[in-house]
Amino acid sequence: MAEPEFTATGVRIGRGLRSLTRAGKVRISDGRLELLNSYGSEIDSAPVQAVRASKPWYASDDRASADLNGNRYQLTLGEQDPAPGRAGPPAARRFVEAVRRAAGRGT
Repeated sequence: MAEPEFTATGVRIGRGLRSLTRAGKVRISDGRLELLNSYGSEIDSAPVQAVRASKPWYASDDRASADLNGNRYQLTLGEQDPAPGRAGPPAARRFVEAVRRAAGRGT
């Protein structure tokens, strides 16, 4: 298995008003986006070409949404630095850019 292109842990994943997990994992690997719960079980997954990821204009910098298989998920990614001691772009923007890169849509 190839190295994941994007991984975020400690992610709150919700659908509508319902919280599915508060310590989940988002992973983009081998052309698929996977949403995992805190136990590592799959909540949902889809090829990145079929995923629509965005950052709502009204949300904070750590919030993003992802549409997979007809379901819209709200993701709270938290602020995780890409490298120790270095500030990078907000987590939601890194996620959206990683989905676009993996799908070949550019940034």
